[in-house]
Amino acid sequence: MVERFLKQTSFTSFEDYNENLEFIIPEHFNFAYDVMDAWAEEAPNKVALLWTNDEGAEHKATFAQLKAESDKAASYLQSLGIGQGDPVMLILKRRYEWWIAMLALHKLAAVVIPATHMLTKHDIVYRNTRASVKAIICVDDPYVVGQIHEALPESPTVEHVITMERWHAEIDAAPAFVRPAAKNYNSDTMLMYFTSGTSGEPKMVAHDFLYAMGHLTTGVFWHNLKEDSVHLTVADTGWGKAVWGKFYGQWFAGATVFVYDHEKFDADRLLRQMERYRVTSFCAPPTIYRFMIREDLSKYDLSALRYCCTAGEALNPAVYQKFYELTGIRLMEGFGQTETTMTLGTFPWMEPKPGSMGKPNGQYQIDLLKPDGTSCEDGEKGEIVVKVGDRKPIGLFKEYYRDPELTSQAWHDGYYFTGDMAWRDEDGYYWFEGRIDDVIKSSGYRIGPFEVESALMTHPAVVECAITGVPDDIRGMVVKATVVLGKEWKDKAGDALIKELQQHVKHETAPYKYPRIIEFVDELPKTISGKIRRVEIRQKDNKR
Repeated sequence: MVERFLKQTSFTSFEDYNENLEFIIPEHFNFAYDVMDAWAEEAPNKVALLWTNDEGAEHKATFAQLKAESDKAASYLQSLGIGQGDPVMLILKRRYEWWIAMLALHKLAAVVIPATHMLTKHDIVYRNTRASVKAIICVDDPYVVGQIHEALPESPTVEHVITMERWHAEIDAAPAFVRPAAKNYNSDTMLMYFTSGTSGEPKMVAHDFLYAMGHLTTGVFWHNLKEDSVHLTVADTGWGKAVWGKFYGQWFAGATVFVYDHEKFDADRLLRQMERYRVTSFCAPPTIYRFMIREDLSKYDLSALRYCCTAGEALNPAVYQKFYELTGIRLMEGFGQTETTMTLGTFPWMEPKPGSMGKPNGQYQIDLLKPDGTSCEDGEKGEIVVKVGDRKPIGLFKEYYRDPELTSQAWHDGYYFTGDMAWRDEDGYYWFEGRIDDVIKSSGYRIGPFEVESALMTHPAVVECAITGVPDDIRGMVVKATVVLGKEWKDKAGDALIKELQQHVKHETAPYKYPRIIEFVDELPKTISGKIRRVEIRQKDNKR
């Protein structure tokens, strides 16, 4: 399959990959037809999707079955008047039908808006009105359905609410599917995500049909997937990591996408599923690995597991080292945003540097810029930018939908400005520093939160932590650590442990970075996608 879309399909080194990666781009690329239906012809009986849940239910689907089911779903949605360019919101948790609905809507060239089941009425009204949502396909969960119906009086564009009960009651009556005569163009909008919002109202990120192709490199090269791979990415279907790890790139590779549908994360249950279903490839945010390494991994047969990746937040080197000690598997880190596919990564031909995001993905030109607009030298901190030039890279977003001012703030002078800070070492590896807004200025020093968090994470008491700045009359700001302790350390929370953690940071990194304030909490505030909301911690501190 890959040979249809790449001029060169195998590479011997990162340099070979970076210099020779070149896409073959059809005029009317549509992932559902050009990849999934093509697999249904070439390998109809190969298992494409293996789904299970925490109640023991199981569902397997071959590529041929996915084609048949997505055709039926597309015909059903057509019968409701849904077609090209119509925005449709999906609130389906990890239900099996999410994959069917995604493919069906791609076949109709509708605009898919995945969303989380945690949305409130306000969130749903905001999305419905900003995107002119025409239909909502949702789980039967009473909370979700209740919030949607409360939002409907303020959502004039919504014509249909399709619960799973309605979906299954009506779908079999749909006529045979006929592919629409009008084909999508590559520049048409295919997918929209409302960003997770670490600050402010969510932005509406619009992606074109080539965004799916942009994830070919995610699955084939970063996840290092083959046709015999069974891949599990831990991600809610309401945020972008789901299509990074549970959809596009994995099926370009012809791998089996494994889905564990659970209501509440539990490391032991997750590991049991990986053992039972012989998962070969795994990707999760560092938070998941932090909980996994606190389990006795010798209890699980993970002999099938051969490749692991991580993204979503910066990886602390201590987590990398511990996981490697326990499994012998190196964690391959990657970096990207809702607005992009993977822009930086640690690829199979590279030796990972624990805590580094890796090197630029060959489909993007990446640089670091200082505030004056000049490029950073090695070792200098700057903002990660994507060089755009005359042609938008495959995988980069189209725009912030209906917000040209916001688009121009982030995308100007030939660059897309990510808002993320990093530095580059002499070997070309990039190291994350934090969001521009998160950088702490204390007594003339600029302190990135991640470097302090990495130091704290090497202490055995710390499960999670967030570093923020607190206003100070003398220093301008001082460093504060908000810390989640391991269960065996919680009864030791107090002044003695605070001093111990402070001394630990002074030993692990430059002493001026140590947290002068430490607060112990049961959990950190996070976005729906699992990212730490440092802005919420700062706002709370400013109100005190």
